[in-house]
Amino acid sequence: MVAIRNTVLEAWMTEHGHSSNSLADAVNSAVEELTGRMGGLDGSSIRAWKAGRVTWPKSATRTALEMVTGLPAVALGFVPRGRSSPTPASSQQEDPEMKRRTLVGGIAAAAAAAAPGAASPRRIGMSDVSRLNKRFAEIIANDHRHGGQPRIEEQATALADEALNLQNAGSATQRVRNSLYASGAAFRSSAMWAAIDGRRYEAAKAHMREAQALAEMSGDQAIKFRIWSHAGTMYRHMGRPADAIAANDVARNLHLTRRDPLFASLGLARQGAIHGTAQNTTETRRAFEQAQDAMLRADPADHRPVWLLAFYDQAELDSLALSAYLALGDYPTAEYHAHRCLALLRPHMVRSRAIATTRLAHALLSQGAADAATATAIRVSADAATRHARVSRMLQEFGAALRATAPRSTTVQTWTEHTITWRTTA
Repeated sequence: MVAIRNTVLEAWMTEHGHSSNSLADAVNSAVEELTGRMGGLDGSSIRAWKAGRVTWPKSATRTALEMVTGLPAVALGFVPRGRSSPTPASSQQEDPEMKRRTLVGGIAAAAAAAAPGAASPRRIGMSDVSRLNKRFAEIIANDHRHGGQPRIEEQATALADEALNLQNAGSATQRVRNSLYASGAAFRSSAMWAAIDGRRYEAAKAHMREAQALAEMSGDQAIKFRIWSHAGTMYRHMGRPADAIAANDVARNLHLTRRDPLFASLGLARQGAIHGTAQNTTETRRAFEQAQDAMLRADPADHRPVWLLAFYDQAELDSLALSAYLALGDYPTAEYHAHRCLALLRPHMVRSRAIATTRLAHALLSQGAADAATATAIRVSADAATRHARVSRMLQEFGAALRATAPRSTTVQTWTEHTITWRTTA
């Protein structure tokens, strides 16, 4: 049987500027959205569609293609199995004028299905969402490396606006619209976190309000968890433990935490850090015991959002415990968690390493080990010491405590000389 070329699909690709490779990439991303696994198409797969060698793609691939194009497969020239299609003989006997009318008619049908009316608005699809999600992964990576920088906050805010602008750029399915709201909420929550990390709390609260509204419109429980959990951390850093617990409880009471122990673990670990700030030793220990148990029950194979997988693991749990026990004044336990955290931190967690190292220096100094504490604090990079607001403040507090603990000692002199090098190299 001679294959009949799919001129309608070719016309749609030309109109939308897609090569075979770019359409394959877009459909593969949509397959991943549907199934959790990246699709296996390449340029040759799309060329087989155009050549008519494949007349009806497999179910998941077909659904992904419909998500990308916004058109049913039949409107793209595909023929369901079991239905008749033009025979090779009839195709060969067509005169040139008939072929021209068939091609023009196919283009018109595709255009009409994509956007009725005189003007053809753009069709927004999951490929647009996937493109935004790639930018989100870049924001996450920058945050873990640099943390708290105004430029990260500005980039995330701009990308949130881009997600919202897409809502008005053309037609889209409800699923796509919900995904765009979720992307906007995710970017706003990253802007919120950058502001928290940089101690710009008024800006953080403004981002929080925007993020919460977008998350409600998206219906995405994971992003709701992220925003309310960030809110709990923000109030903890602001010294408002009652508000911090209330906000974190909103995150912990989402159905998601009952379905996935890893989300439950993060909620409990952050609750433990809040209890440490509130000087509640019993609740702190209980929260971290439960957080550890939940983490051990979590299935590593479960599909989870990139922002969670990028930072929450055993090292982060120990980092939160380090913060809590340092606040409680239990310095040996804080030191224990600091060493565990630093041993387990992944290489990309540059900001987290600087914070944990600074907290370890505080724990050592509070136990009378001024020399070891100073040697530890000196390991913090000049970039983190001078450009990261949280680290900078903690190191200033360390210097003040060191001078109060060992005035006029050579250790104080060593520290003073080292901080001068920060100012000259940063």
